[in-house]
Amino acid sequence: MNAERIVRIVAGFFVLLSLALGAQASPLFVSEYFLLFTAFVGLNLFQSGFTQICPLNNILAKFGVKGAC
Repeated sequence: MNAERIVRIVAGFFVLLSLALGAQASPLFVSEYFLLFTAFVGLNLFQSGFTQICPLNNILAKFGVKGAC
């Protein structure tokens, strides 16, 4: 599995988890403040699309995970 795929999986998991913990209709609801984490993940994905800078991708590279190319 390459780094790009891992980043997408982790980002998707964090978005779903933070929505489950932050949405009042969810049976796992804890606090609305978890929605801020959803916004953080979304903003990070948005900026990485323009700048090609992704903290998780850098961490995975240090662990030896190959990139997409």
